Amino acid sequence: MFESLSLLALQQYWWIIVSLLGAILVFLMFVQGGQTLLYTLGKTEAERTLLVNALGRKWEFTFTTLVTFGGAFFASFPLFYSTSFGGAYWVWMAILFAFVIQAVSYEYRSKPNNLLGAKTYEVFLFLNGALGTILIGTAVATFFTGSAFSVNEMNFSKWEGPAGGLEAALNLHNVSLGLAVFFLARVLAILYFINHVDHDDILKRSRKQLIYNAILFVAFFLIFLIWLLFRDGFAVNPETKEVFMEPYKYLHNLLDMPVVLVLLLAGVLSVLWGIFTSIISDSIKGIWFSGAGTVVVVLMLFLMAGFNHTAFYPSTFNLQDSLTIENASSSKFTLTAMSYVSLMVPFVLAYIWYAWKSINNKKISLSEMESDEHVY
Repeated sequence: MFESLSLLALQQYWWIIVSLLGAILVFLMFVQGGQTLLYTLGKTEAERTLLVNALGRKWEFTFTTLVTFGGAFFASFPLFYSTSFGGAYWVWMAILFAFVIQAVSYEYRSKPNNLLGAKTYEVFLFLNGALGTILIGTAVATFFTGSAFSVNEMNFSKWEGPAGGLEAALNLHNVSLGLAVFFLARVLAILYFINHVDHDDILKRSRKQLIYNAILFVAFFLIFLIWLLFRDGFAVNPETKEVFMEPYKYLHNLLDMPVVLVLLLAGVLSVLWGIFTSIISDSIKGIWFSGAGTVVVVLMLFLMAGFNHTAFYPSTFNLQDSLTIENASSSKFTLTAMSYVSLMVPFVLAYIWYAWKSINNKKISLSEMESDEHVY
């Protein structure tokens, strides 16, 4: 089946797979968003324990998706993996550190006589929530703004600068997406708490905080998106493969790919609808509208970055060293073999959905915390 596809078709197929995993990851980062709200929504130790356990039942989904996303990127587009992870190592080490302290915090926060105390681990969870979302959002923004690296004829990449990727945080366009992801994660976390936590005081605080965080999310997302549509982009000549700067490139991508444009708008409306209905009514279903919309919007942004003759990882040091889905991918044999493995993805998603429904078959409450033997 996959053997009959051209190399370009396989490259496009795998870009969609990787993009979908990235989109699901952004949705699942509501766990990180919730960790930054522990002291905002939980005013007592019991309330914070309730929130930690609501998130603790989902944190492994986020971590597993992050690992799967990285693994899929490595296998399908190894030159990107070696360039970014090998050059922007300080950014990725900071992200890795943030996720390591998250795992440690969930494991030891409620252990009796733990050395550091519960509050220390709650600080670690906040750091994971803030650093994980902002740094990942900032790193993804470089797909549109570029990074200072070079690639020689042997595909050996080199980072042209001493900051190891941290210079991305000095670009305000990058930071706008990082902050948009941060506040989106908090919005999704609030919607999740409204859906899953049985505690009147927490729900009242959640609906109030939803307004503030939604405003900040929309503001930073609009800054990023409008800036993106009106900036020069990294285009690729389909005949010569030469990379050049094209005015309004990402706006052109949307206009040239109307399906992407329509789905992007539908995703944005879905996110806003989930927020709006949760603010004006007692609805607890906002997480599903906003969650689904988040996956669609992020997926469309990835397609804007990689399709329509666009360099998905541009080099600001030398335009011709920029990475595209064509020059950064694995061989046709590897992509073909991996494509058969990808047929398992629907079964994995079905299992995740089943596990999610089983865990969430009833709302979490303080009484459950008192009777449960395993508490985070």
